[in-house]
Amino acid sequence: MKIGIDISQIVYGTGVSNYTKQLVEALLKIDRKNQYILFGSSLRLNKKLTGFKKQLSQYKNVEFKITHYPPFLLAFLWNKLHIFPIEKFLGEVDVFHSSDWTQPPVRSQRTKKVTTVHDMIAYLFPSSSHPKIVSNQKRRLKIVKAEVDAIITDSETTKEDLVKFLEIPQEKVTVVYLASSVIFKPQDDDKVKEVLEKYKIKKPYILSVATWEPRKNIQKLVDVFEKIQKENPNLSLVLTGKHGWGQDPSFKDNDRIVSTGFIPRDDLTALYSGCRVFVYPSLYEGFGLPILEAMACGTPVITSNNSSMTEIAKDAAILVDPRSESQIKRAIEMVLNLNLDSYQKMVNASLNRARQYTWIKTAKETLKVYEEVVKSSEK
Repeated sequence: MKIGIDISQIVYGTGVSNYTKQLVEALLKIDRKNQYILFGSSLRLNKKLTGFKKQLSQYKNVEFKITHYPPFLLAFLWNKLHIFPIEKFLGEVDVFHSSDWTQPPVRSQRTKKVTTVHDMIAYLFPSSSHPKIVSNQKRRLKIVKAEVDAIITDSETTKEDLVKFLEIPQEKVTVVYLASSVIFKPQDDDKVKEVLEKYKIKKPYILSVATWEPRKNIQKLVDVFEKIQKENPNLSLVLTGKHGWGQDPSFKDNDRIVSTGFIPRDDLTALYSGCRVFVYPSLYEGFGLPILEAMACGTPVITSNNSSMTEIAKDAAILVDPRSESQIKRAIEMVLNLNLDSYQKMVNASLNRARQYTWIKTAKETLKVYEEVVKSSEK
């Protein structure tokens, strides 16, 4: 098979970016038989695409088609006007796997169209995302419903939402779980100390990792921390992630709250490993990859009792209502006050849960979707 994949979104450093990057890397590790043609387009961040190309240079069954069109232009051409077929870049392929952001037209009747839908925020929480993002996603999903042959979702939760809101037949949707990168694992004390000094972070600390936008509920965590801090003056809160949109969390004149911005994964692994507890109080997630990243580092996790987060974390995390300050506060205080044996049980539960997910498994199940959708056209 010739398999075309849109990798444009790897440049942004978000959960969706990591999904695309890790999936492609794992597909090339397990599959030397099929040919992969990777399309990527970015105006300002093109160097990240060329860097990814160099990273994969050892594989002989992959070629890159890199352009400089900005994402807003492709969204306009593909999602709004729905013109300019993907074959202009890729040539003819057997399978085309589109990205989370755009849905280009495919001219060839022979080409099977696959896409991944990571979440249904545009329908479930439109007010928690930027209006332009919502309108673009709704346009894309309308095309997905009309044209795509197979849809992959990150969780049963997203599949159920997709079937409910878009009335897509269940048999057209396959759940393929994500995983944390192999880089996420417990780090030794020296590595943790080095990274904490780099970012001027003092132990003990609570960690949260998320792009700053209203849905991630970071302000609620800040408010809870400031209450806990009154009885734990040496405790810190570390917020890692870049600005997305909306108003940034407010924590003026609090030197125990550290905002690192976006940081490299090597450093993030150390931050996960060194924290007392990881808190992820999102209002909604299609998967919630930082949950597994933290667990893979042996970190106790507190997360929300909604959407895919309950599905992914299950009984390995403490689940709370993300809108309830009292529940979040009680959960954090409980972890802070655990004795060594009880704390170690949470560490082991995290590690065991994370081991159930691997990118090789994700790649095998995704490749199976490609194979089945092509096979269905031959019947």
